[in-house]
Amino acid sequence: MTAKFFHRVAAVVIILWLGFGLAACSNFVKGGDNRHNIPLSAETVKALNAMGSSPGEGMVVRIFKREAQLEVWKRTSSGQYKMFKTYQICSYSGDLGPKFREGDYQSPEGFYTITPGLMNPKSNYYLAFNTGFPNKFDRANGRTGSNLMVHGDCKSVGCYAMTDAGIAEIYALARETFKGGNPSFQVQIFPFRMTTATLAQNAQNQHVGFWQNIKEGYDYFDLTKTPPAWDVCENRYIFNPTASGLNASGPCPATYQNAEVEARKVADAKALADAAAGVQRQAANEAALKARSEAVSGFFSGIGNVFTGNQQPAPVAAPVATPAQ
Repeated sequence: MTAKFFHRVAAVVIILWLGFGLAACSNFVKGGDNRHNIPLSAETVKALNAMGSSPGEGMVVRIFKREAQLEVWKRTSSGQYKMFKTYQICSYSGDLGPKFREGDYQSPEGFYTITPGLMNPKSNYYLAFNTGFPNKFDRANGRTGSNLMVHGDCKSVGCYAMTDAGIAEIYALARETFKGGNPSFQVQIFPFRMTTATLAQNAQNQHVGFWQNIKEGYDYFDLTKTPPAWDVCENRYIFNPTASGLNASGPCPATYQNAEVEARKVADAKALADAAAGVQRQAANEAALKARSEAVSGFFSGIGNVFTGNQQPAPVAAPVATPAQ
């Protein structure tokens, strides 16, 4: 074989080797890229500054199942939080209501605290953070499950799936919040926007007691624009308690009350009572209507028998024997 032939073979080998090397580098970059460190866009930083906030300020995430929306709120110079942006949720699994057990394909509801250790920069679903399910409330009530995330890739089995672009920005906002010195941020997950009217519309739902409980936290944030402190006692959520480190099944302490929140609780209780009374009235009316319908039907059925000759003849008395004379 000529030297020219060997040169050609060597060139082909080099080209193949380079191609393989470049492909391997591409795979490496794809699997271990720096997506979790991509800076916030200049437009995002400008929008934060315009609302009196900054990337390093505190953050709150609110999720609404029925509306399929995730909100990011940021703390402003006033100390209160302001809604920064709403992201559409691609997918979540299950129905309205909390998660109960591993494998029920249900996305959780409740209050969760996200720390840096719950962030997942190497998720198979682009980027992700763990909700921290089961939290103290979930464990106190015997609920099980694992790896309940907010992530990208637009598909879910018990998680809240966002677009990759959406989770990229949400992840970056969370990262910058931690860099700003905040040890955690709060995630609040609700079945729907929790007005008194929507709660009353779901008065017959099996989860209404749980929803009434977490609505206290919803109302506090809605009214004050600051996230409530939460803990668990008597196997339920408690908001702004006067003590901390509570026994999840133990007695509840007093709370720092907010007059507007208390007024909403009274309105909610009345609306739920009215809804229950309305259901009872409707049931009673339907029962009375059915009884009247059956009575009228029986009356006309009797008249019809008279005119058609279907009336049963009256029973004939048996003859009385005459004593022998």
